[in-house]
Amino acid sequence: MAPPRGSAAYKKKDGTLALSKDSQSVSWTPVAPPGSKPALTLAVSTITNLQQTPATSAKVMLKIFATAPGTSAPETHVFSFTSATTARAEADAIKDALSRAIQMAKSGGALPSTPGATGASSAAMAIASAVSSTPAAGSDTDGWYDDARLKQDVELQRSLLKANESLSRTFVESLRTKPDSITSSQLTSQFWSTRIYLLRAHAIEKNQIKGAYNVLSSIKPMTVDNAIKLSISKEQIQLIFNQHPLVKRVYDENVPKLSEEAFWSRFFQSRLFKKLKGERISENDSTDNVLDKYLQYDDDGARAKRLLASHVPHIIDVEGNEENHSQRKGNQPDLTMRPTSIDRVPIIRTLNALSEKILSHVAPNDVDPSLPIGIDEETFNELALRDLQGDAEEDRVILNIKDQSRFFNSDKEDSVSADALLYAKQDPVKVLRSIQKDLARVSSNTNLSTAIGVDDNSDTSDDESNPKKTHIGSKSSFSATTAQMLSAINEQRAQHDDLSVASSGFSILQTSSTSGLSAAIFDRLSLTHATTTEFLQHFWSTFLSGDATRATEVANLVETLSRAMDRIKAVATDAETERQREVDKLKKQVQDFFERTGKKRKVDYESIPGGAKAVNGLLAPTVKAIGVARRDYEKALKEQSEDMNGA
Repeated sequence: MAPPRGSAAYKKKDGTLALSKDSQSVSWTPVAPPGSKPALTLAVSTITNLQQTPATSAKVMLKIFATAPGTSAPETHVFSFTSATTARAEADAIKDALSRAIQMAKSGGALPSTPGATGASSAAMAIASAVSSTPAAGSDTDGWYDDARLKQDVELQRSLLKANESLSRTFVESLRTKPDSITSSQLTSQFWSTRIYLLRAHAIEKNQIKGAYNVLSSIKPMTVDNAIKLSISKEQIQLIFNQHPLVKRVYDENVPKLSEEAFWSRFFQSRLFKKLKGERISENDSTDNVLDKYLQYDDDGARAKRLLASHVPHIIDVEGNEENHSQRKGNQPDLTMRPTSIDRVPIIRTLNALSEKILSHVAPNDVDPSLPIGIDEETFNELALRDLQGDAEEDRVILNIKDQSRFFNSDKEDSVSADALLYAKQDPVKVLRSIQKDLARVSSNTNLSTAIGVDDNSDTSDDESNPKKTHIGSKSSFSATTAQMLSAINEQRAQHDDLSVASSGFSILQTSSTSGLSAAIFDRLSLTHATTTEFLQHFWSTFLSGDATRATEVANLVETLSRAMDRIKAVATDAETERQREVDKLKKQVQDFFERTGKKRKVDYESIPGGAKAVNGLLAPTVKAIGVARRDYEKALKEQSEDMNGA
């Protein structure tokens, strides 16, 4: 079946408006000169709205709203159909075909077969095609979900680096300390492959635009030197026309009879302006013989039609209650239940109507995006052919690790805990005799505290001055247990507090508590940790790839990790030097206090935080990870050398 077409005038020039065979674009071709190429072509994916004159109108016109690439505001194209006999039929056919094409383009499916078309597929195959279809690849929002496009978008990456200072420093430091065998493009690709979610979030943030608002309430004329001055932009004028169609009608009917400046000056001082804002009109307000005649017109006639057409339940319809349950006799209903005219409370009705109009253009956030478009869920489940859908593709990173235990044990001795080694050295016979002796003492003594060796009257100082073999349940044993538990809690808290996920995409040291380190040392520590983690990720991705041609690259990465260890040691040395200065400063204060008062002050210099101990404690997991990487590389290199020598 041939695509619809019709004779239509565009910008007062005769021509032909036609839909393409694939229904992906609509074009207008002028009549003169004969054989001309299309002067205007609009892609269906760029069309946002269609408007057509009603059937009662003498003129047959079709308005197409299309968004040009790189712009957010849609452009309007008005086509007037000129055929004397078939103008209405041609306009309806083109509008219906465009509506179907736009709907299918938004849903991402193929166009349905038109009635009467030969070889039309069955309804089951159409549904299966719609289920397996994907969104249009050329849409802007599709780029937010395509990892490949995000990694190749250099401008987006630059914008993110400018917005995120911590990420920018990590990226620059990684480029500066990278091995020569790794090119900048390889490092950049690896760097952004682990931060796809940051690129996606930044892309969504950049594409956000300011929504509609109550523009009339934000425009306030000012009086300067007894003259009213007003500042208004083109965007605000467009918003006024969209929110208040009556103003657009007044503008079209009175401009250019009135100048642009005179019209807006009179409008913002008129009673019509106060009515549209919802303010009460008083007798003292100035009159305007041009604008006052529009006071009786409805600003939103379409809303009134929607209310009349919609079904309102009687339980919430105040006027319906008045009609069906008349209370003209007896006590009147409460004031809030009496229908009132718009003149009584104009501000409430005006704001409600404007809010409804603004929210009608906002996508609802309580709708499940996975629901089918144009069909309810129950009908979709009945018609969908589940056997043709296939399995959902899993979006995850698969780690191919042959032996996981080697990544968690630094060496063979670490595979056995310290407690297990201690128990292995015990003589079972002696242990059993000790347990039998304890049981005999407990059975012969009714005082449980005395039986297990607990003395409530003992003092901690006595235990420290007279060290003896600890007994299970003794006070010294309780103290040691408490100290061990508090130490474990503090260590766990330090790891959770200091190693937090930051905006750079991986764990870095970033907390309000710097473990006693100065801001400069802590900043170096954070940067060293971030770059080292980056090279560790690159090492494992290369080492586990199994590509023999990248052996040189792996060797260079191991050398880079060795240099990272040197940087960690340098930071620890500087931190210890800084801590020693604090200790010397405190010793001088203690000495000055002694010389001034003759009293000695006891100071525990070991309790001063910071230094190499703090650096080594914070970076202990990173140092261990570097050790595991180096050992695995050396082991693989040794095995490969033995195989080559044996061959």
